[in-house]
Amino acid sequence: MQMLQYLIVCPLLFLAGFIDAIGGGGGLISIPAYIISGVPVHNAIATNKLSSCMGTGLTTWQYWVNGYIRPKLALLCVAAALVGSPIGAEIALRIDADVFKLLMLVILPVTAFYVLKKKDIGKNEEELSFKKTAVISVAAALIVGMYDGFYGPGTGTFLMLLLTGAAKLDIYTAAGTTKAINLTTNIGSMMIYLLNGKVIFLLGLAAGVFNMAGNFLGARFFRDKGSDIVRPIIMVVLVIFFIKILIEMVG
Repeated sequence: MQMLQYLIVCPLLFLAGFIDAIGGGGGLISIPAYIISGVPVHNAIATNKLSSCMGTGLTTWQYWVNGYIRPKLALLCVAAALVGSPIGAEIALRIDADVFKLLMLVILPVTAFYVLKKKDIGKNEEELSFKKTAVISVAAALIVGMYDGFYGPGTGTFLMLLLTGAAKLDIYTAAGTTKAINLTTNIGSMMIYLLNGKVIFLLGLAAGVFNMAGNFLGARFFRDKGSDIVRPIIMVVLVIFFIKILIEMVG
């Protein structure tokens, strides 16, 4: 059974890492991979944080080396996301998740329509002033941080779309900022799970190596292809997310 877990989880974590490095949303593949292999839900989420931190850490470093991360902007967005996440968690305690899922069944097709219509994601000719960019980016990070605390799947994808569409960041800076936020929030969550003994270390570390390999290749593809590969990857993430919610609602 244990060997079967590795055979199921590791290849899917590679795929999740590849997708996550480009357009976010790798968790839509990685968490189900753990659960399908027989890992209990809470352990699956916790162990996924370990493997995701490994993969996201590598991609963040690659994006830093390539100059995709503006330190001042990234720090402001990270702070906003860290503020938003616990607020979202508090809201989750007061609102039925099914209400939010129904809302997502409307939001996701609208988002997909936007992605299909906008063929030049992240190719913004007019750049806003730093002040405007920072204000919009921080607002986007706060909102997505709240969403992450409330529900979570597709956080990186939504953040990428907001940073390119509203803050007018180029696709590379948006990806770098997104990864900096993802890494920070993942580490924070992982520490909580580690303290509570929910992480399955050997499986998480092995899957993390595969996730790093997927992230590495995904980051290389992203560097070479930019928005040409981002659009189809984001569409795949949105479709998977939509199907996931439908299955949950029917179940």
